[in-house]
Amino acid sequence: MASGEEITVCDDEVRSRYSHLEKMTDLVAVWEVALSDGVHKIEFEHGTTSGKRVVYVDGKEEIRRDWMFKLVGKETFTVGATKTKAAINIDAVSGFAYEYTLEINGKSLKQYIENRLKTTNTWILNLGGTDYRIVLEKDTMDVWCNGEKMETAGEFVEDGTETHFTVADHSCCIKAVSSGKRKEGIIHTLIVDNTEIPEAVE
Repeated sequence: MASGEEITVCDDEVRSRYSHLEKMTDLVAVWEVALSDGVHKIEFEHGTTSGKRVVYVDGKEEIRRDWMFKLVGKETFTVGATKTKAAINIDAVSGFAYEYTLEINGKSLKQYIENRLKTTNTWILNLGGTDYRIVLEKDTMDVWCNGEKMETAGEFVEDGTETHFTVADHSCCIKAVSSGKRKEGIIHTLIVDNTEIPEAVE
């Protein structure tokens, strides 16, 4: 085999191994956003010569615009099972440099994350070898587990409330008890099979 042929074979191997990346040659931004139904990956392609804009959510193409003459602007779309509103802002910084910012529900990603820390609790646990991500939305008391809204039963108890549900045949309960301090408010605790689960930080 001549050395030229070996190079051609090698090029073909490399080309086939990385062919999925060829689609994303204009990839300029990637974000991970934690919503109640899961953590979603948002990818954005921006072709500054063609004006192309492509938005992917969890690897699925949501928006494709080819040959946009205006290189700055905004792309809006939804994310997740709850169809959460999202937007990518494209702003010129200087010359041919661009800045890309993600908004979730009309807030910057930073503001959204700060607000989410106040309005939700998240727990991550392993039951029978399977990982579960449980999210409590404090304003509605909705409980999500691995992307699905759970059937719950709430009841008032002597020191607060309890929200009962089942995950993989395991008895779960979120207890809501007053902290006794105005700034701290209500403390939510997840108990699975009579064991308290520590809260996760996302």
